Amino acid sequence: MAETATHPEQDLMIQASGLTHYYGPYPAIEDVNFGVRRGEILGFLGPNGAGKTTTMRILTGYMPPTQGQVTLGGFDVVEQSLEVRRRIGYLPETVPLYTEMPVTGYLKYMGTLRGMPARRIKQRVPEVIELCRLEDYFKTSIGKLSKGYRQRVGIAQAILHEPDVLVMDEPTIGIDPIQVVETRRLIQDLGKQQTVVLSSHILPEVSMICERVLIIHHGHIVAEDTPDNLAQRLQGVEQLQVEIGGPPEEVLPILRSVPGVSQVTHRHQQDREIYQVRAQEGTDLREEISRVVVSNGWSLLSMQMMGMSLEDIFLRLTTEEET
Repeated sequence: MAETATHPEQDLMIQASGLTHYYGPYPAIEDVNFGVRRGEILGFLGPNGAGKTTTMRILTGYMPPTQGQVTLGGFDVVEQSLEVRRRIGYLPETVPLYTEMPVTGYLKYMGTLRGMPARRIKQRVPEVIELCRLEDYFKTSIGKLSKGYRQRVGIAQAILHEPDVLVMDEPTIGIDPIQVVETRRLIQDLGKQQTVVLSSHILPEVSMICERVLIIHHGHIVAEDTPDNLAQRLQGVEQLQVEIGGPPEEVLPILRSVPGVSQVTHRHQQDREIYQVRAQEGTDLREEISRVVVSNGWSLLSMQMMGMSLEDIFLRLTTEEET
């Protein structure tokens, strides 16, 4: 299992130690350890079935772990559940909304359930409606809203009581691209005031929103760091983008035969032949590829090093875990 980054104990809002949860004989997560600092946006990244939702449910007190412990703001999620719930807002993957209620009525009802004083509910509901950009729909029945606006209502109820921590499970799943952009912007704004834990299997989402990424696969954490630091740690696999003037049916097999090359892909783009060349660990292929291109009488039109994207990192780590 990957090493977990350490943080000063007093700076942690969430501390998870040895989290394990079984469904029958099968472990959904096993010995999961991580910390989340105050005011941080942490991305929980993994494919469907990796253990993200199980971890989110444990963090929010929705269900206890089979083994291990979670504390939030110093309070144990199992032993001091009510104290934790006062300090946490939860947006599950499927938001449990009362579709026959208008937006304002629903939010007032949720405030009452959370034990908020009536005066504070009256002040806070218009604030979250404005923050979540629901001003045009505050009297509308939730059942008449689009999926994107229902998601905003879900976020509004999660932040209504001004929690210290906001946990969001797949917050943009199933909504249209414009709503996705606006929801991402809202999450970034919320992250300026609160600790946010965001789970997703959508790579660009985590890369764009989160300061730090925790990658989970088959119930185990396989990496934890910032996207940039993960890329630097894995730069043993170098990638080149090469534009070559020559027939692809000849160029491809020659490039693949170069010692140290692990993979070559090709695309035709606006009358240009572009090759992505991945090298084996610690191998610099630039000189050898230049020599091969020239010796075969082709034109080397461009060559540049390519950094690893979060998708490359994710695929490499999860592939290594499986093998």
